[in-house]
Amino acid sequence: MKTHLHQGWTLRVADTSTAVEIPAPVADAVVPASVPGCVHTDLLAAGLIPDPYLDDNEAALAWIGRTDWHYQTTVDWRPGGHERVDLVCAGLDTVARVDLNGVELGRTRNMHRSYRFDVTDVLRAGGNDLAVRFTSALTHAEQLRDQLGARPHTNRFPFNFVRKMACNFGWDWGPELVTAGIWRPIWLHAWSTARLAEVRPLATVSDGRGRVAVHVTVERTAAGADRPLLVRATVGEHTASAELAPGADTAVVEVSVPDPALWWPTGYGDQPLYPVRVDLTAEGSTVDSWDGQTGFRTVVLDTTPDEHGTPFRFVINGRPVFVRGVNWIPDDCFPHRVDHDRYASRLAQAKDAGANLLRVWGGGIYESEDFYRLCDQLGLLTWQDFLFACAAYPEEEPLRGEVVAEAREAVTRLAPHPSLVLWNGSNENIWGWHDWGWPERLGEASWGLGYYLDVLPGLVAELDPTRPYLPSSPWSLSADIHPNDPDHGCVHVWDVWNERDYTAYRDYVPRFVAEFGFQGPPTWSTLTRAVSDKPLTPDSPGLLVHQKAADGMGKLARGLAGHFPEPAGTDDWFWATQLNQARAVSLGITHFRSWQPRCAGTIWWQLNDCWPVVSWAVVDGDARRKPAWYALRRGYADRLVTIQPRAAGLAVVVVNDTDQPLTDTLQLTRRSFTGAVLAAAEVAVSVPARASHTAPVPPHLATPGTASTELLVADGTAEGVDRALWFFAPDTDLALPVPDLAVSAVAAPDGYRVHVTAGALVRDLALLADRVSANATVDDMLVTLLPGESVTFAVRTTARVDPAEFTAPEVLRNANQLVTRPAAARG
Repeated sequence: MKTHLHQGWTLRVADTSTAVEIPAPVADAVVPASVPGCVHTDLLAAGLIPDPYLDDNEAALAWIGRTDWHYQTTVDWRPGGHERVDLVCAGLDTVARVDLNGVELGRTRNMHRSYRFDVTDVLRAGGNDLAVRFTSALTHAEQLRDQLGARPHTNRFPFNFVRKMACNFGWDWGPELVTAGIWRPIWLHAWSTARLAEVRPLATVSDGRGRVAVHVTVERTAAGADRPLLVRATVGEHTASAELAPGADTAVVEVSVPDPALWWPTGYGDQPLYPVRVDLTAEGSTVDSWDGQTGFRTVVLDTTPDEHGTPFRFVINGRPVFVRGVNWIPDDCFPHRVDHDRYASRLAQAKDAGANLLRVWGGGIYESEDFYRLCDQLGLLTWQDFLFACAAYPEEEPLRGEVVAEAREAVTRLAPHPSLVLWNGSNENIWGWHDWGWPERLGEASWGLGYYLDVLPGLVAELDPTRPYLPSSPWSLSADIHPNDPDHGCVHVWDVWNERDYTAYRDYVPRFVAEFGFQGPPTWSTLTRAVSDKPLTPDSPGLLVHQKAADGMGKLARGLAGHFPEPAGTDDWFWATQLNQARAVSLGITHFRSWQPRCAGTIWWQLNDCWPVVSWAVVDGDARRKPAWYALRRGYADRLVTIQPRAAGLAVVVVNDTDQPLTDTLQLTRRSFTGAVLAAAEVAVSVPARASHTAPVPPHLATPGTASTELLVADGTAEGVDRALWFFAPDTDLALPVPDLAVSAVAAPDGYRVHVTAGALVRDLALLADRVSANATVDDMLVTLLPGESVTFAVRTTARVDPAEFTAPEVLRNANQLVTRPAAARG
C-alpha cells in the first residue's frame, strides 16, 4: 500500500546564525511548501522573493543556495497490519537529514537517486512528525573539495564534488540557482512478506522471435524469509514464471514473444509498445506488482574502420539511421515544474523540427519516466549521458559509492525503454583532460577516467548488455587517437562559435557531430518579459545578465561582422543576431548532411532553454520557437536539396532520407535579383532510399557575371523537395533591393493570415508574430521570394488585434532590411 505524503508541508530557515545574510521576512517565516518542489518556488509562491528569472534577481537570491532549510509535515498514520513500512524518497535535493518523530532515519547526498528507510518501529498510530533538513549543497561541495583536493571544473563553483544537477551551479546558458528541496515524490510503502525491489526487463529480438528477460530482485520481511515466492511476468499476451525458493532474492523470467512487431525510430516505421506486468505472489496471493512497457528492436553502433577512418553509425533493426538530433538540457532550473504536458510540448517541437534523436546531456538529470515514455511513443531515439560534465570528478569515497548507486538505479529504471539507444559516460571530460590543461593541475589526483573506462561500462555490461556504451563525448573510439578527431567517432565542433565564422563548419567532414551550435537571442516576448531595461540595448545591464557565455555579446557581434552591417539599433541587433543563428543552423546541418553517409549524424546544441536567456537553443525559455527552429526544420527535412561548395566547384546535393527512391529533374537557374534568368540547365537525379546524390553545377551556372546581384536557384518538382538557393557573396556585399512588399493581413478562425507578394527579391522573410501578441505563433519563417512570388503566413493566436500590426516593419522582417539603409527606402 502506497500513501503519498505531498500535503501539509512547511518550510523555514533551519539556522539563522550563519554568515549568510538572510532577509528578515524570510528568516522569521514559516511558509507552505509544495512537494514535489524546492525552496525557490516555495518562497516565490509565498511572495517572499522576486522571480529568479527576471532581471538580475538571480544575484539578489544567491543567499538561498548558501542557507540550510527545514521541511516539516505531520503524517497521520493508521496501522493496517502490514509487517513492514518504509519511507520512500524518490528525490531529495541534495544533502539532507531525514527525521521521523525525532529519530534520524538517514542522511543523503545525491539528488540523482532514491532512498528507502524502514520506519516500521518508528511510525506510530496518529500524528507523526516528519522533517527533512537540507544543508547547503554548495557549502557541502566546497568542504569536500577542501578534503579531497581541488580539481578542474567549468564555471565558478565546485559542482564536481556533489552529486547534484551540475547546471544548478550556473552554466554558459544557465543561472546560478543552487536549489534544495523534496524534488520528486515521497510516500509511505506498507508491505508484507516480500516486495519487488528491482524489475529490469531487457528486450531482444532475433530470427523473428522476441525475448524479454525480466530480471527481478525482491526484498523480504523477516516473516517472509522462509516462504517460497512466484514471479510471473507478462509481455503482451505472453506469460512466463519462475519460482524463488525460501531465502532466494533474485530471479530471471524469460518471456518469449513470437513474431513481435518491431519498434522503429520516427520516419522508419511504427512504434509498437508491449505492456509488461510482473506479479510477485506468495502461496497464491499477490504481494506486489510492477507495470511498465517495452518494445522490440536491435541497436548496434557501427564503428567498423573504413577508408575515411572510424565511423559512428547507429544501426536499428539492421538498418543504418542518419541521426537528426538535438541536445536536451533540463527544461527548467526547477525541474519539478516540468510535468507530462510540458515534456509532451517540448518533444513535439523536437519531432516537428524533423529530429529523430535527443541527447540527454550529462550536466542535468536523469529525466522523469514521462520523458522516456513519450520518446518511446514518438519514436525519438534517446542518447543518455551519465551525469558528468566539463569537470574532473574525484573517484574517492564518498563520491565513488554515490556514483555506483545512482548509475545502478538509472540503468535499471531506463532499461525497458526502446527509445534508449546509447549510454554515454561523460560530456567532454576525456577531451578536457587532453586539451584544457588538466594534467598539470591534477598531478596524480583522480579525475574520473576510472568511472568512464571501468565502473560505468562494467555496470552497463552487467545490467544492460542490450545497448552500446561510449566512454565520453567526444570520443575517437581509441585511446591512441585524440578524442575530438573528426575522422574517428563523434566530435564536438566549438571552435566555430568561439573563434571563427560559421562558414567554417565547411572545414569539417566528420563522421558524427554530437555537439555544434551558434547563439541567438530568445523571442522578443520572452526577452522583454525577463529583462525590463529602459532602454533595452545589447549591452544594457539586464540583458548582459541573461547572456551567460564568456564574451557572448562579443562573439555575437563578431559573428555578424562578416554577414551584415553593424545594426542600427536594438531592433536591428535583435533581428540580425536571430537571423545569423538561423543561418548558422542551416549552413552547418545542410553541409554535414551533404556528406552522408560519411557523416552519419548531427546533434544540434541545443533544443531548449531552462530560463529566458541568449543561447544556442532553438526553443527559448518560454517555449517559443526562435527563427533558428524553422531553419532546423528545413535543414532536417526528409528530402533535402542543397547547393554546396566542393573542391571542383559548386555542387547540388540531394539527400533522400525516406524509404522511397527519389527521381526528379532539378531546374537550375542563375538569376539576377530582378528575377531575370541568366543561365539555365536541368539536372536529372535518381536517389535511392536513405541515400544522397551529388551532381556538379555546370560552370556557366556556378560562375556569376556579377556576384553582388545574382543567385543560383535549384527547384525540384518531386513531393517534399524544397527549393535550394546559393548567393555568391555575403549579405554585406550583395546589392539586395530595398524591400518592396505588397502585404495584406486578415482575421481567420484561429488567428490571422498574412499574405505577402514580393515586388523585388526579398531574402529570409520572417513574421515575428509574438511582437504583436505574446501567444501568437506562425507556421513558417525564413522564406526567400523572387520577384512576383507570394507566401501566406498562418498566424495562430487568441488575441484580437488590428491585423495591420502584423505588417509593421519590426514584425515583418527580412534580410534586406539589414543591408539597405533608410535613405534608400522608397519615397
